[in-house]
Amino acid sequence: MYRVLLPVGGDATHVLDAADAVASLPNAASDVEVVILNVYEGFEASGEGGRVDSEEVWNEENYPESVDTVEERLAAADVATTRRREHGDPADTIIEVADELDVDNISMSGRRRSPTGKMLFGSTTQSVLLAADRPVTVILNE
Repeated sequence: MYRVLLPVGGDATHVLDAADAVASLPNAASDVEVVILNVYEGFEASGEGGRVDSEEVWNEENYPESVDTVEERLAAADVATTRRREHGDPADTIIEVADELDVDNISMSGRRRSPTGKMLFGSTTQSVLLAADRPVTVILNE
């Protein structure tokens, strides 16, 4: 069995291309298992109302609709899926889950960003590419 980790954020638009790429792998319906991973990004916020930590509000069962959309797309191609939700830094968590599950590939969607945009806002995809010790497939979206 070929195991793929497919990180999914809150917007399924971009990741559907990555799901389609996984579904197009040879013998995907019989030989590929996809772990759909959603990472609830950690945060801390404080203001007049007090301090809020993401640990206090995250719910491991509350998947965004994008996970359902990706799961339905893969199911339509008869690709076996499981879902997983974690809390923390997205790039670090993707690497940790990939290592824990010993996946064969991490398949991600990315969008083209200027070097300045990457510097100012960071890039989960770029961080995973640089840190992963296994193949990473990136499907670029406009």
